[in-house]
Amino acid sequence: MPARPVEGFLRTSRDHLPPVSREQRTALIRKGNELFNRGKVDEAKRIFLTVGYSDGLIRLGDYYTEKNDSLEAFRMYWLAPDRKRAGQLIEKMAGIVRHWLGEERDSTSNE
Repeated sequence: MPARPVEGFLRTSRDHLPPVSREQRTALIRKGNELFNRGKVDEAKRIFLTVGYSDGLIRLGDYYTEKNDSLEAFRMYWLAPDRKRAGQLIEKMAGIVRHWLGEERDSTSNE
């Protein structure tokens, strides 16, 4: 079971995307896809987040799911927005929280 995150949970939105022309956005998406395919995930992520590229964000969500980073995967799916995949992770994370709460209950009952 994953450990409880110490740094807290991040809240993000797509409300503040910078203005870019259609041509700039297309060029950035191509560059992001190229970087992602070369394994430069962090660089691709910056681009996909900057332009709000849904397909790229979903690919990032899948990548983080494979890496067992559910919180970051959820963040990418939520920003995509892919509510189906985000919902599946909400269920998974709710199970984790239920597990944490059960652990706390068990540890306080032994005192």
